[in-house]
Amino acid sequence: MYEVIGHPNTRAIRLIWMLEELGAPYSVTPVLPQTDEARAANSSGKLPVLRDTSGATELTIPDSLAALFYLAEKHAAFVPDPGTPERARHDVFLFTILDELEGPLWTKAKHSFVLPEKYRVEGIGQTAAKEYERGLKNLAVRLGDTDYLTGPGFTIADLFLGHLTRWAAKAKFPEPDDPRLKSLIARIHARPALKAADAKKDTA
Repeated sequence: MYEVIGHPNTRAIRLIWMLEELGAPYSVTPVLPQTDEARAANSSGKLPVLRDTSGATELTIPDSLAALFYLAEKHAAFVPDPGTPERARHDVFLFTILDELEGPLWTKAKHSFVLPEKYRVEGIGQTAAKEYERGLKNLAVRLGDTDYLTGPGFTIADLFLGHLTRWAAKAKFPEPDDPRLKSLIARIHARPALKAADAKKDTA
């Protein structure tokens, strides 16, 4: 049994989505970051946290990407085998997404509401939006003629792209202008497991 510690309106949706894709049993503890409850699960107060109580020893993973790889490899799904060309291609896409899409989103978030006001740089959101737009263009150049980023099957890289592009829409960042990338993102957003994960927001 898995437990996701984190509110579905936060990055915890990544783990909830993955568990829905896997069809694995799980519960959600809808805790907000930087609360006493969050620090009890992770000393930094950052969320989400994944707990796996299915083994002889309880496992706690306080990082969403590490948790996604753990789930994918444990269930042999949504990530290519290590040491294969497919895995290398997957990781190139994933690390590009983390660097060129998530990075600018976090920059805007930190200077909008995360950092104390005295440390915020006014107007940096516009710079972040341009960096994000450039990241979309770089990503589009690398696309092949496949249903998902690395081939016919959905992967962790696709999940991250789906999550970050929804975050970008809320942040009013530019949408992609490449029709293949737009089609890919729409396909990811339409996955039934994401709709099931979103339904958890109504019950949290």
